[in-house]
Amino acid sequence: MKNAAFCIGLMSGTSLDGLDICYVRFDDAGTFEILHAETINYTADWRKNLSEAYQYSAMNLCELDVNFGYFLGEQVKKFMQKYEIKDVDFVASHGQTIFHQPKKSFTLQIGNGAAIASRCQQKVVCDFRTQDVVLGGQGAPLVPIGDELLFHQYDACLNLGGFSNISLNRNQQRIAFDICPINIVLNHYANQLGVDYDKNGEIAQQGNVNHALVEELNQLAFYQLSYPKSLGYEWIESEFLTIVDKYAISTQDKLRSCAEHFVFQIQEVFSFYDINNVLITGGGVRNVFFINRLRDLSDVEIIIPNDNLIDFKEALIFAFLGYKRIKNEVNCLSSVTGASKDHCSGVIFEAI
Repeated sequence: MKNAAFCIGLMSGTSLDGLDICYVRFDDAGTFEILHAETINYTADWRKNLSEAYQYSAMNLCELDVNFGYFLGEQVKKFMQKYEIKDVDFVASHGQTIFHQPKKSFTLQIGNGAAIASRCQQKVVCDFRTQDVVLGGQGAPLVPIGDELLFHQYDACLNLGGFSNISLNRNQQRIAFDICPINIVLNHYANQLGVDYDKNGEIAQQGNVNHALVEELNQLAFYQLSYPKSLGYEWIESEFLTIVDKYAISTQDKLRSCAEHFVFQIQEVFSFYDINNVLITGGGVRNVFFINRLRDLSDVEIIIPNDNLIDFKEALIFAFLGYKRIKNEVNCLSSVTGASKDHCSGVIFEAI
């Protein structure tokens, strides 16, 4: 490849806020520039299909995998037309996580790479997690190599998406792990009130903390585990929501109590690792109430970047993972995921 690479990163997270598309330039000096970026909101039908896919039959899931790939490819094509983009070396797609059970050595992100390539007529890199899982890793988080190489000036990088995850250096190694759920739970309870999400945390702010609920959540076994560790929707459904829903309290109180629990877990990580400053990105940054509670309970300097990095950092870094894959360079760190070795992951589909 030439010294500068122009690529498109696609990110679709567990909170199903929409498809993030990021057109970015990388060069061999380790610099980058986001040239264009936008979020494509999912229709109600797509949100329903993607959120319920873990219950689908094998045949229906295979069909959804291809159809979602066609959808992704079409969105890339429209994005390129809208911004008159001509120079693309490849598209890197995270896909949509349906199953994630690294203890059983499998993970599944749908959004068929061949289907993407067929619709946008570009080389596609996808399926970044499977190889790590079969090498004994968690398959997550994968973003930390981008944190290490693109955002090394910060003590830590925290993402507030469907789940909160953090990456930092410890003993001259990059480590990272999921801390707790965030938007996947907050959106779940906001949906019960007839809204897509709790804008600015205003609903949670009206609620009261149920301290017994917060304490029970804090005792979940996941929080006692050492890294590497990661969360999936199955855990949310089987362990987290079952605890919250046995409390006969208002939805506002559930939102408030969950938010307090999440802030506590994040602050505990800040304290344990003696973090002085942290770059925070992801949709959760826009939850003003949540960020204010985090500032209240922590002495850490919280750095919130410009809107492009808030919203598109993960799409940017999946483009970076594709960039490393095309160059056949390491893009998965065993110190982060627990895999048996560092490796170069991702499946390549040529333009067809």
